[in-house]
Amino acid sequence: MLVLSRKKGESIVIQDQIEVTILAVEGETVRVGISAPGDIDIFRKEIYLSIKESNLESAAPAPEGLGVLMKHMKEIKKN
Repeated sequence: MLVLSRKKGESIVIQDQIEVTILAVEGETVRVGISAPGDIDIFRKEIYLSIKESNLESAAPAPEGLGVLMKHMKEIKKN
């Protein structure tokens, strides 16, 4: 991990496309502004992890209960 010190109003640039600027420092809270192209997603880490977990749950194999439901639906279709 690269660790940099920046003061209010100072920025860092990432690959000529993303600029991160320190907007304010108030106690232990730092306000950060991020300028990036529209095709780059920017999330707070807790939101990113929630999205990642949700995606993993969506891609998980179907529960066994689904097999029972499918069998029941086939029986209904026969009648």
